[in-house]
Amino acid sequence: MPHHYARRLLASERTAEGNAHLGWMLAFVAGATNAGGFLAVQQYTSHMTGMVSAAADGLVLGQTQALATAVGALLSFGAGAACTALLVNFGRQRQAHSVFALPLLLEAACLLLFGLLGAWLTGLRALFIPAAVAVLCFTMGLQNALITKVSRAEIRTTHVTGIVTDLGIELGRRLCGAGANATRLRLLGGLLLAFAVGGLAGAWAFKTMGYAATLPLALLLALLGGVPALDDLDRLRAR
Repeated sequence: MPHHYARRLLASERTAEGNAHLGWMLAFVAGATNAGGFLAVQQYTSHMTGMVSAAADGLVLGQTQALATAVGALLSFGAGAACTALLVNFGRQRQAHSVFALPLLLEAACLLLFGLLGAWLTGLRALFIPAAVAVLCFTMGLQNALITKVSRAEIRTTHVTGIVTDLGIELGRRLCGAGANATRLRLLGGLLLAFAVGGLAGAWAFKTMGYAATLPLALLLALLGGVPALDDLDRLRAR
C-alpha cells in the first residue's frame, strides 16, 4: 500500500474523500469478518440488534448459554467501542500521526487472535464459540467506533440497516423531484457494495482456507495503520 495513500486515509485533518475511501475499505473488512465469522460460530457478530433479541429469547426460554453468549457479545462490542475512544483520545493528547491508526492495529491483532482461537480450540466448541464471539464483537466495536469518530457519525461500516435506509431516503427524494445528493448516493452505494463484496470474499475464503482467511484482512489493516505508527516512531527517534 502506498505510504502517502495510507497517510491520507488516516490523517488527523479529515476530508470527505478520505472518509469515503476509509469507509469503503472498512465496510469490506466488516462484511468479510461477519460472513466468515458466521461460518465459524453460526452468529453474525457485526451488529447488536440480533444479540439483544437472542438475549431476550435466552432469558424467556431459559437457555442460559445463549443468554450468556449474547450478553457477552454486547459487552464485548461496547468494550471495543470504548477502547477506540481511549486510543483516539490518547493519540490526540500526544498529537500523534497514528491517532486513528492504533484502533486499526488492534483490530488486526484481534483478527489474528480469532484465527488462532480457531486453530487452538476447534475441537472444544463449548469454549471456542463464546470466546470467538467475544473477540469478533470486540473487533467490530473497535471498527464501528473508529469510523464514527473519523466521519463524525456520518458513516457506519459494520451493519447496513442505516445504509439502506439512507439510500432509500435519497432515492425517494429523487423520485419526488426534490433532488438527491449525488455525493451521498455514491458514498452509501459504495458502502453497501463493499460490505456485500466483503461478505462474498469472506465466506469464500473461510470455506476454502479456514481460519487462515483472517490473515489477509489482518495484513490489510496492519499495512494501513502501520504507516502512521511508523511515522510516530521516527518522530520519537528524532527527539
